[in-house]
Amino acid sequence: MNIVIVDDHPLVLQGLSVVISVEGDMNLIGEATNMEEAIEVVTRTKPDIVLVDLRLKKVSGLDVVKVCREKNPASKYIILTFSVDQEDFRRARELGVDGYVLKDAFPEELISAIRLVYRGRKYYDPYMVDLMMNKDENDSKLEQLSPRELEVLRALGEGLNNKSIAKKLFITEFTVKKHVSQVLAKLDVTDRTQAALYAMEKRITDCRTII
Repeated sequence: MNIVIVDDHPLVLQGLSVVISVEGDMNLIGEATNMEEAIEVVTRTKPDIVLVDLRLKKVSGLDVVKVCREKNPASKYIILTFSVDQEDFRRARELGVDGYVLKDAFPEELISAIRLVYRGRKYYDPYMVDLMMNKDENDSKLEQLSPRELEVLRALGEGLNNKSIAKKLFITEFTVKKHVSQVLAKLDVTDRTQAALYAMEKRITDCRTII
């Protein structure tokens, strides 16, 4: 499949290029850093997939999707972002983007999302789906958690200890301890057992939402 990246961060562009380059079924055929470049490269190359940064310097990535879709409706569009703002996610879904992936996702998650979208399905980051599905009382606490803290909370719900969490998330035990402390504070619970019970009550599972 042919892919175009629209992002104005050089390091992000380089990182995405490396991730895509090792996949035998993926070809990076163009890059853009702004609206004008995006329109030109998408119109010229007609890619299968367009990865679009949500927050470009002078324009929203959603505006890029709107315009580029008019030029080439056959392409599928995946939003990449660090934003966990529910309004951003809501607008993206209303626009009908094919995918929404947080930039702290593991490379294999992004690759999986690209392949699913290419096959005609939609992929929305599970963290954002969790936020949208848990808006009732006390869920403002859940919204305070960062994507990494939510992963730690999921692991606590599975009954994992710090060593196992560190291994699962590829981080140090010291980092896990810091995240656990933050999770307990933000959820206003006294220990990891209560945090685990909260995770199970809210059905926060370690799964990927695929539509």
